[in-house]
Amino acid sequence: MLNNQIPTFYSLMNPLLKALFQLGGSGSVDEICEKVLEIEKIEEEIASILHSPEKSNQTEVAYRLAWARTYLKKYGFLENSSRGIWALTSLAKKKKKVDPQDVLKKVKEDYEAGSRQKNRKQKYDQIELNDSDAPEIEEWREEIHHILTRGISPDAFERLTQRLLRESGFIQVEVTGRTGDGGIDGKGIARIHGFMSFHVIFQCKRYQGSVSAGDIRDFRGAMVGRADKGLFITTGTFTPAAVKEATRDGAPPIDLVDGEQLTEKLKEFQLGVRTEIVEKVVVDKNWFSNL
Repeated sequence: MLNNQIPTFYSLMNPLLKALFQLGGSGSVDEICEKVLEIEKIEEEIASILHSPEKSNQTEVAYRLAWARTYLKKYGFLENSSRGIWALTSLAKKKKKVDPQDVLKKVKEDYEAGSRQKNRKQKYDQIELNDSDAPEIEEWREEIHHILTRGISPDAFERLTQRLLRESGFIQVEVTGRTGDGGIDGKGIARIHGFMSFHVIFQCKRYQGSVSAGDIRDFRGAMVGRADKGLFITTGTFTPAAVKEATRDGAPPIDLVDGEQLTEKLKEFQLGVRTEIVEKVVVDKNWFSNL
């Protein structure tokens, strides 16, 4: 089975560290994943396997890398910001590598010590299922993924893309999708600070798998001579080869938006997603005692 060919999360720890060193000491989740795939020479067929197709577009490799990041952070080798950027700590820069078994042992000891302090009886081997630090997909993302891939029609998804582009500053956005048009679903004009503009052709693809380099080439072939740039939006992911093809030197550039970026944009523009802040009232007893 192909799943057996996917590296374990602990075997990805050192490639992850190596990737961050090559990226200059910090990087986004996508940058790290792409670099690890390159370092480990993981084949596209393996890299495209999804962790849970029914719930999200996250690949199994990305899921295991998330666990590797979690363990390395607990081990003191990684830190991350609120903006989702991961960076090497001074300890990592000094040591450069880890013994995965030492990491597992240290995290296990710390976890069990914390469990005793909290009078919890949970076993260490259940961490991956129940640990609060588990890199699981948030429920709202799962719900959006399900709605976009199964809960709305293809036409509705095209209208959603049109609305999203308008909210992002595009003008004259039209949905023109029709069979035999190379996968082109619409066009629009991207305005940059009110001074510059680019004619953009877009394709929006409801997909639970990975968009291939062939899909990108077909799309580019259809857009040549008709627009300055291309935009490919999918509910799925893009294979490493597709990402390279989209930015190939000498070819018209194509910007890529995967399922994770799509859900973030829907949240940002509050399109079907809203953030609710729960009010918490706290009584300051000290304030009353000082009256």
